[in-house]
Amino acid sequence: MSAPAVNAVARPPRLAGNRQRVSPCLSVTIAQELFRNALARERNRADRFGEPFVLVLISLNSRIAQHSDWGHIFEALAAAKLDADLIGWFEQGSVLGVIRSLAGSDLREIANTLVEAVRRELVRCLTSDNVECCSIRLEVYSPHSDWIPPVLVDVGNRRRKPREVVRDTAKRALDIAGSTAFLIAFSPLFLFVSALVKFTSNGPVLYRQQRMGKGGRPFMMLKFRTMHVNADHRIHQRYVETFIQSGGASTSGKSTVFKIVDDPRVTPVGHFLRRASLDEFPQFWNVLRGEMSLVGPRPPLSYEVAHYKQWHRRRVLEAKPGITGLWQVTGRSRTTFDEMVRLDLRYARTYSVWTDLKILLATPRAVILGKGAY
Repeated sequence: MSAPAVNAVARPPRLAGNRQRVSPCLSVTIAQELFRNALARERNRADRFGEPFVLVLISLNSRIAQHSDWGHIFEALAAAKLDADLIGWFEQGSVLGVIRSLAGSDLREIANTLVEAVRRELVRCLTSDNVECCSIRLEVYSPHSDWIPPVLVDVGNRRRKPREVVRDTAKRALDIAGSTAFLIAFSPLFLFVSALVKFTSNGPVLYRQQRMGKGGRPFMMLKFRTMHVNADHRIHQRYVETFIQSGGASTSGKSTVFKIVDDPRVTPVGHFLRRASLDEFPQFWNVLRGEMSLVGPRPPLSYEVAHYKQWHRRRVLEAKPGITGLWQVTGRSRTTFDEMVRLDLRYARTYSVWTDLKILLATPRAVILGKGAY
């Protein structure tokens, strides 16, 4: 069920001007980084098990926040929460949040009931000298909806540590150096493959295809053309849809391959180029442009992403696509789709320059053996 965000504003009385006693509970409220990490884990859990959740955010305008007792806000939330709910700072010192898992068919009604409970407790807990605004924001996240509340898109992102900045800078330097060296060293092979494609079938040498990059941003990926001109892409589209929905396992329980075996759209030379992975050489230009990396998840097509489960989409959001990756060196097309996604997510969590170098060194062996390539 699609559950768009709901915005509600409560207007309880203003807090008294004199300083109030600070609730001891507030001192143990979860800090911003820990709360956002918990929120990211909750989103991952929702994606995996198909269970929605709601995020309630409570904030005061800056003038009130300077003189008010956040302990009373915490007490109001604590009175409205369930045992399994989590309270913490969404923005340290300025926005408190509550995370609640949802169960039931009418998510909007359940979420609005929670807002009303929070509103009643705020009115009860806050003193009434003057009337000011206390804002209640409600965001519902449903893994069954294609819409993601903007506040939850980058919820797992945090301020990068210096070592992470150094790691990402080193990875980009490796991409630039590696792609430049490859393009120069293998330029004669580029010319040979270009001539081979040109003189064995009608059509352009290069094939341009829109793929999804990091964060879902589209880019134009380059490959040597391996198919006949005007080939029917609906064949692949139907195959991919079935493959993703099955998780990559056939009805017999055996793993199926990600690419179509003996694809009738592929030229004789194209079969050779695909098996040797020579068709992917122009992608080094995409790496040099910063659209891809030497190592990363396989760049998906837009119609593939349309059939992703919510947790599958994290592979598009969390890492820049690469020419090679864990999937390619651990089985390539022989790996099931769900296993491929898990490998991509594992790489996104743990990548380093050393990891990239190990994968790059393992790639030639996978290419030479040609396992899983079609």
